[in-house]
Amino acid sequence: MSRSRLDEVQLKSLIREVPDFPKKGILFYDITTLLKDKVGFATLVDRLSEQYVDQKVDLVLGMEARGFIFAPALAYRLNAGFVPVRKVGKLPAETVKFDYALEYGTNSLEMHKDAIQKGQKVLIVDDLLATGGTAEATAKLASSLGAEIAGLGFVVELDFLHGRERLKGYNVMSLLHYSQ
Repeated sequence: MSRSRLDEVQLKSLIREVPDFPKKGILFYDITTLLKDKVGFATLVDRLSEQYVDQKVDLVLGMEARGFIFAPALAYRLNAGFVPVRKVGKLPAETVKFDYALEYGTNSLEMHKDAIQKGQKVLIVDDLLATGGTAEATAKLASSLGAEIAGLGFVVELDFLHGRERLKGYNVMSLLHYSQ
């Protein structure tokens, strides 16, 4: 089945820019307008999966909450399993936790202790790479369980926040880039 595909400019045109959200001075890139476009969403999943199809990924990890949109779709396309990475207290069985620093405070992520077997190849996926803290924490959490990190894939990267610098040593790929 052949499908239409959009280029980067067309994909960006589907993203709504919301000024002063969540606070004054912030320009929020709202991907929900892209997600509701069937060709736009299919293009995202296709382009992300093409980056990793030859890497024999075992698991795709998606961070709460918007990573849950892309990770299962990619897992399906890559013939891999899906593992949710959650906020503390959301998973029912035994978990492992990773605490990480934010600009003003700390945050924590959890996943089930038995989610990853030592040596499994994992792909970490989220909608946005901003400062890189959540992605870095997820990679460290997965590594603590013995995962081999195949890469980190993002729909949007805010280049001006330099999040990629925190992810040196990892294969990082973003589909859409914003310089400001």
